[in-house]
Amino acid sequence: MAENPKKLLLIDDDALVRRSIAVYLADSGFKVFEEADANQLCENIQKYAPDLVLTDLRMPGGDGLQVLKQIKQHQPDLPVIIISGAGSVSDVVQALRLGASDYLVKPVLDIEVLVHAINKALERTELLLENQRYREQLEAANHELRESLRVLERDQLAGKQVQKRLMPNRLITQDHYEVAHYIAPSLFLSGDFVDYAHIKKRYLAFYLADVSGHGSSSAFVTIWLKHLVSRMVREEGLFGDEQSFATGANHLLQTVNREIKETRLNHHLTFFVGVIDTHTQLMNYAVAGHLPMPILKTNDECRYLEGNGKPVGIFKDVTWQTYQMQLPDSYTLSCFSDGVLEILPADTIQEKEALLLQKVAESTGSLESICNTLHVKDDGETPDDIAILTIARGK
Repeated sequence: MAENPKKLLLIDDDALVRRSIAVYLADSGFKVFEEADANQLCENIQKYAPDLVLTDLRMPGGDGLQVLKQIKQHQPDLPVIIISGAGSVSDVVQALRLGASDYLVKPVLDIEVLVHAINKALERTELLLENQRYREQLEAANHELRESLRVLERDQLAGKQVQKRLMPNRLITQDHYEVAHYIAPSLFLSGDFVDYAHIKKRYLAFYLADVSGHGSSSAFVTIWLKHLVSRMVREEGLFGDEQSFATGANHLLQTVNREIKETRLNHHLTFFVGVIDTHTQLMNYAVAGHLPMPILKTNDECRYLEGNGKPVGIFKDVTWQTYQMQLPDSYTLSCFSDGVLEILPADTIQEKEALLLQKVAESTGSLESICNTLHVKDDGETPDDIAILTIARGK
């Protein structure tokens, strides 16, 4: 299908010149409309809808500069070429200043020069219009992006509120135990999660989980984890008796591992799970790829707990070793996600762990003191999610 020819409006009072130019331009593939004067310029532009206007400079009842002014006032994007044999240098300067696309001097001996000027003016106008369309599309895309970001921020803020509500409150028991936590997400939502409960007023069960990745998908796994563990406590009596006290940590990790593999959540987790018999101060715990290990601080020492185990959600049919230790009458147990190592000014993991141990030793052992000593802030600028869980017992 042939492309529609460009329409030209030619205004010249010299009929012979006008006709000869019109014929040549028509032969060059343009559709040409002729007018002898500019008395009905606006009506003619509306009538012909030209892509370009060619006008003489000196005509009875008006001149090309007036035509140019009138066109640029009402249709600034419509290109205008002045053709004149009576103009001066000041006319050329004035025409170009008013927005003329070109200024040609009569007689046009080589009509191809005029065709070239017309094509150049049309190309320039098309380029300007295309740029304008791109700008409009870009502005529309930016507007849509801003709206999407606002929706996403609202969604993430709502998700953050949901996640925050699922976090446990500070716990103080009659057995002189105090449990607290602090989460500093690197984004709106955190892939770190903690939970704890004093079950049947005897077994203090707790865990700190670190989900791989960041953002919404990791946060979703933490919400899923909360409901899974709550269901196990409620329906299976997890950590509710002596048998579950002894085997519950391994059972919890096996269940989470199986569920993640079956539901294909495409995430894995590191865990530290512990349960303390508050009547005897005996603690059982299991480690699933967790780093750094919790730190036990007493009046006499400050040291890491021992233990290791595979992460959750990667391997099938895994079992985790249950470690056991007798806790003293007075102590603080501090658990951290690996994000805390990212903010420590040291090079190797061993140096970072040594510095973390030193910082905890310098603190009082309380959650607030540890956060202040490590300069942990919930400002969204941490390189990784940071979770801190403290369990303190005083006499």
